[in-house]
Amino acid sequence: MIDVAMDMEQYDCPFIDTTDDHEVSFTAVHWEFDERAKQLETRLAVEGDGREELEQGLTALKNHDNMRECALFSKRGEQAVIRTVIDQTNAMKVIRENGGYITGPFHIEDGSETWEVGFDEEDVADDTLSELDRHNEFTVESRDSLDTEELFDLLENAEPAMTMLDGCRSLSAVERETMTTAAREGYYEEPREATLQDLADAFDVSDTAVSKNLRRGERKVVRSVVAALSDLN
Repeated sequence: MIDVAMDMEQYDCPFIDTTDDHEVSFTAVHWEFDERAKQLETRLAVEGDGREELEQGLTALKNHDNMRECALFSKRGEQAVIRTVIDQTNAMKVIRENGGYITGPFHIEDGSETWEVGFDEEDVADDTLSELDRHNEFTVESRDSLDTEELFDLLENAEPAMTMLDGCRSLSAVERETMTTAAREGYYEEPREATLQDLADAFDVSDTAVSKNLRRGERKVVRSVVAALSDLN
């Protein structure tokens, strides 16, 4: 199996258009394609940069030309869970017609979408990416060929992997950004290349606030890792 990770910018995707105009992000929880109707049904976790941005983003999504159904399941603060039905996009059509398949949850933020797509053969993957390039902008972030042993390892450990993913998804936008910046600036290196004060200056907050955000984020991630380790094969 050839696994391709792409950063995709579709021109006919309501989720991408919405994140391009509003400070919201979408993460797929479940998806199902209706072959007859050529429509994608998806359940998504939505997070906004505040309640107002969440409301504006949900309204824009609901009013998008390519949105057929948009139902709100739950909403709390700047987070919501929704069910949507959209028409097949050009990229979805190309991938499906070439025998490609989605291998992991997709995430949409800042006008682009992270896709994990699988193919059975190298030349099919090449042809599909070439065809995609005609009507979409994308960057291939990684491309891996998985042999039988690796594939079975992946399948057997799907549950602990999802546990870790859930832990990452549970991070708030502030926690995620703080931990990402800390890692990028060398806060977790030995010796440290950045201090709490450096991070506080970067976010224009107190070092106490940065420390709290880091601790909360680290606690969530460590808990998910410990839970995943107990189920690892």
